[in-house]
Amino acid sequence: MASGRSSSLCSIWVIVLLVGFTGSSSAQLSTNFYSKSCPKVFHAVKSVVQSAVNREKRMGASLLRLHFHDCFVNGCDGSILLDDTSSFKGEKTAGPNNKSVRGFEVVDKIKSQVEKTCPGIVSCADILAITARDSVKILGGSSWNVKLGRRDSKTASFTAANSGVLPPPTSTLSNLKTRFQAVGLNERDLVALSGAHTIGKARCTSFRLRIYNETNIDASFAKVRQSKCPSTAGSGDNNLAPLDVQTPDTFDTAYFKNLINQKGLLHSDQILFNNGGSTDSLVKTYSGSANTFNSDFAKAMIKMGDNKPLTGSNGEIRLNCRRPN
Repeated sequence: MASGRSSSLCSIWVIVLLVGFTGSSSAQLSTNFYSKSCPKVFHAVKSVVQSAVNREKRMGASLLRLHFHDCFVNGCDGSILLDDTSSFKGEKTAGPNNKSVRGFEVVDKIKSQVEKTCPGIVSCADILAITARDSVKILGGSSWNVKLGRRDSKTASFTAANSGVLPPPTSTLSNLKTRFQAVGLNERDLVALSGAHTIGKARCTSFRLRIYNETNIDASFAKVRQSKCPSTAGSGDNNLAPLDVQTPDTFDTAYFKNLINQKGLLHSDQILFNNGGSTDSLVKTYSGSANTFNSDFAKAMIKMGDNKPLTGSNGEIRLNCRRPN
């Protein structure tokens, strides 16, 4: 009798411990989340990212940007990847994303490779986080241990993506701070993450007003940009220019050096270094120390990736990143 009672109590405690363990692990992300369920996920992702970046250097910046734009709208939940349907309008066609975000076909290839490796295990949201890290590393930046365990949203919000949570290229410093604070990122995170513009390109529509109307811009730099971006709206709107005029395909500190020399392409870039502003000193620090920038960038990326992830029984593991299961 005593032995049976002891055995029952023991079983109850095991159940309690298991429930407690499951609850705590599902509520937070972990760097070893797939260590047993899909240990080859990192190799599967990186092989596709490497091939894509080898074909087109700009793709690294585009894949990094997908993770940003996903996390800023209702958290890091893979919602930006959902295609519109006749009954659903998602984030892809919202103003900040339409004709701007790209790389979806590469994500499809990554997801296909990951599904072959371990079907039904890895979320599209986690794939975006790993892909962002790999893109930075491949282009010469730092690496970091990606926290994983996110699940995918079953829906997306066209309205939320259009609501201003994604800072436009015309943003003031105050607006940038507000938007970053809304997703748990401080001023240092803002400047570090803006350093992602050391790679990639922007469309003429994003910098036209700056190169023709602003005064805190190097005259020769503006003239070069004007040659490919006419002042009249509707003319050359989709013409591209590198965000970093020095080393557009290398993840380095040249972006910050450009700001000090008034060669920031976007208004929202140059506003980070502008006549004694609160972020001027950080720009100077990063321009002179690759180690500090890389370290702060990695920390800020991890922090951004913690924004409202779906975990536990919330969301799902999409089998196709473009549509809910």
